[in-house]
Amino acid sequence: MSRLLGGAGTLALLALCLRFAYLNSGQRVTLRTGIVTLQGVPLTVVVFGSVVVGMVVMLIAGIRSDLKVRKVLRARLAEEDRAERERVIDQSQQDLFTEEEH
Repeated sequence: MSRLLGGAGTLALLALCLRFAYLNSGQRVTLRTGIVTLQGVPLTVVVFGSVVVGMVVMLIAGIRSDLKVRKVLRARLAEEDRAERERVIDQSQQDLFTEEEH
């Protein structure tokens, strides 16, 4: 059910984006970047460019915390693996063949 809702939400968002682009296709704006001023830039290019830049910024901002979480999870997994190996290995086993017999 949640998959269906996710797909429907994605399609609705896509439809809204396409509607925005269609209705504002003739709108031109002046874009002042601080370094250069661009005149006559289509509004849809500015909006969708802003979305892409926002996604890149969030990716860069989230990498540090993501790497911290991965490091903690990797350490926890290694500790669990070590504990499991200690628990499973039978310490009373003996070698049947020694090195001297070869």
